[in-house]
Amino acid sequence: MIDSSHQISAVRRTLGDRVIDAKDARVLTISQVYDTDVDDLWDACTNAERIPRWFLPVSGELKLGGHYQLEGNASGTVERCEPPHSFAATWEFGDTVSWIEVRLTPEGAGTRFELEHVAHVDDRWDEFGPGAVGVGWDGMLVGLVLHLADPGKAVDPEAAMAWMMSPSGIEFMTASSEAWYQADVAAGADPVNARAAADRTLAAYTTPPEA
Repeated sequence: MIDSSHQISAVRRTLGDRVIDAKDARVLTISQVYDTDVDDLWDACTNAERIPRWFLPVSGELKLGGHYQLEGNASGTVERCEPPHSFAATWEFGDTVSWIEVRLTPEGAGTRFELEHVAHVDDRWDEFGPGAVGVGWDGMLVGLVLHLADPGKAVDPEAAMAWMMSPSGIEFMTASSEAWYQADVAAGADPVNARAAADRTLAAYTTPPEA
């Protein structure tokens, strides 16, 4: 499906801190350069007909103030939209609310896609660390790589799930989890706690669902 080692090394991952509503928050940033122009990448990220080809089916209004729903995943409200360079939205999943921002910037002959995910520090962060969302975002970047290589081909959800549980998929998620562990330690996390959190996250991603 994809060269895991090459893909992992092509992605930039950083962590930072912020205060939102007087509460400590963590800022996770992931980015990759794609071999396309800003307008095409913007369309891939905001066109409701293209998004399901590489990510998830989406419904709602993809415009400023609009509410969106990703099938089987998060929902939220578009809070800012500055085409073709950036948009920001809430990311509402279960009983939690966090925030995402996507930024597109020309770089060399291509365009850098950068996603920032900001979440309050809570028990789940302490238990799983940045990989809890970071591994999923790494997978999203893979979907975008495959889509831009063949824009007319839609992702097959069953094939994608089968790949995740395959040896190559587990290899990819293991490498992604390790990369987020390293980013966590580089940002100042205790290595022992960061390792334990990364191990718990990897187990959650690689344990097959019960039949």
